[in-house]
Amino acid sequence: MSLEFPFPEFWYPHRVSYGETDAMKVLYNGEYLHIFERARNFMIHQAGISYQLVEDKGVMLPVRDAHVRYRRPIRFDQLIYVRIGVSEWSRASMTFAYEIFNEDKSTLHATGSTQHACTNLLGKPVRVPQWLRDLF
Repeated sequence: MSLEFPFPEFWYPHRVSYGETDAMKVLYNGEYLHIFERARNFMIHQAGISYQLVEDKGVMLPVRDAHVRYRRPIRFDQLIYVRIGVSEWSRASMTFAYEIFNEDKSTLHATGSTQHACTNLLGKPVRVPQWLRDLF
């Protein structure tokens, strides 16, 4: 595991479904971003708020940039754990870091990041609100 992973960290468990795999029963590359999204949603819930409430407060977090580094294949029905944390804050954006491990967290399967702009409901950039920073 990375010693420099952001704190606080959250762990999202996910079992790979058949529909998320390719013809070789390996997690399809495009599904990693869906799993990252599920992990973000889980993290926000674990912090005590829902993503819907974030939007109800007038804050949208569209993805500006996304990266995935595939290290080892993940297979159908495999239980994985996604470690997630906020790795960077800027005035009007935030970056999430991800690491995907096997069930006993001994094998790193993938790493990634997503950067999210902070906008109002009209899509105009706004400063990241302090209440959002305080969650993490």
